[in-house]
Amino acid sequence: MSDFLKIGVAPTGVGGPGEGLRWLDPEIPVDASVSVDWYIDIARQAEAAKLDFIFIVDSQFITPYSPPHYLNRLEPLTLLSALAVTTKHIGLVGTLTTSYNSPFNLARRLASLDLISHGRAGWNVVTSGDSGTAGNYGRDEHYDYDTRYALAHETIEVVRGLWKSYEEDAIVADRKTGVFLDPTKLHTLNHHGRFHKVTGPLNIQRSPQGEPIIFQAGDSEQGRDLGAATADAIFTHAHSIEAGQIFYRDIKDRAISYGRDPDQVLITPGARIYVADTDDQAREIEREYHDSDHSFDLALKEFGRAFGWHDFTGYDVDAPFPAHTLLLAEKSWYTQAKRITDHAVSEGLTLRQAVELTRQYRPGPFVGAAETVARELVRWHNERALDGINYYLSHPEQFRRFTAEVLPILRDLGVFRKEYEGTTIRDNLGLPAADYRNSVDAREPNLILRSA
Repeated sequence: MSDFLKIGVAPTGVGGPGEGLRWLDPEIPVDASVSVDWYIDIARQAEAAKLDFIFIVDSQFITPYSPPHYLNRLEPLTLLSALAVTTKHIGLVGTLTTSYNSPFNLARRLASLDLISHGRAGWNVVTSGDSGTAGNYGRDEHYDYDTRYALAHETIEVVRGLWKSYEEDAIVADRKTGVFLDPTKLHTLNHHGRFHKVTGPLNIQRSPQGEPIIFQAGDSEQGRDLGAATADAIFTHAHSIEAGQIFYRDIKDRAISYGRDPDQVLITPGARIYVADTDDQAREIEREYHDSDHSFDLALKEFGRAFGWHDFTGYDVDAPFPAHTLLLAEKSWYTQAKRITDHAVSEGLTLRQAVELTRQYRPGPFVGAAETVARELVRWHNERALDGINYYLSHPEQFRRFTAEVLPILRDLGVFRKEYEGTTIRDNLGLPAADYRNSVDAREPNLILRSA
């Protein structure tokens, strides 16, 4: 595997969580989140910079208090199909939930994107933290944590099984002999599990990379196990190099316990990067963007997301933090809600103080002159706090400075590519192709393939 830094970009249009006022920036089109032209421009900038992938986040439940980007955005695979035909090299990673998608439909849509892009597709696996999603799919309540992650394990197993329906050379298409298919190389799945009953085969051939790569984002115990067992790359968050190192070691150790090569599980935390002529100027820009993107009223409205989008606006914000609301998070973003609640209770905080903590200015690690940012990225990489980053694209001017000023330094230091290594996302991330013959492994002990 290449020891280059892996760098992706995650565009969130007019503003994701904590960025409720970002759409006021005149450099960002007010329709950025639904403008395919805006995304094409970003993808082409990223490809010109030789980045590894563009990463599209998603969720399927909103309230009037949701961030602007969440209120009005394009469906990931539809968007990525457009980007696939307007780019040639950059990887295309889309978020799809295992809780509210059937495995056959997931497998077919992702395999289609993989063929359209000639092997550049990736699937960011989520289990849906917004509990209100259940109501959009005919359920009275969301799955609990254990069920969500058991469902995710099985769904990934079935999707991967369906991706193996065809061997690489199953489609003969020989006009001289009149043979289109070698039927001995087409396989049904016949999966009968706790959640799914899927026969197969999938009606689409394998792509140049074999099958899409899998990203996973989840910080709970169940989420970490899912990522270590199934993912090619982990999307996470790290506020310090020490926190990054702890998470890095934990995931790699878990991967080893599942019989996997830890070097084939990439750790790519999200990163906000601010670049200026001097370190002090960069900190000023970071603070300015933070203050312009946040307000207490918006933070209070958005505060309920971790608690199942509970509405906190009717509470007395100067009363003690309402700890009983943690119960509302049991089927939502419980890990985050519990962290907030435990801290608020232990410190005797009011609701106002707890909300203020979520919008508190916290200087990031990758802020400064271009040389400073590059050296810090290299330090995190060398000291095993990450294998790469997922660049949060907030303000376009900062993205341009990152690609124009920081990346050349990383190239001079020998830690980032000058040209793409290959044509697929696996090639460029240094991951092996998913060869049909050896792709049934310890991660899929219940997978049985049968000739069709």
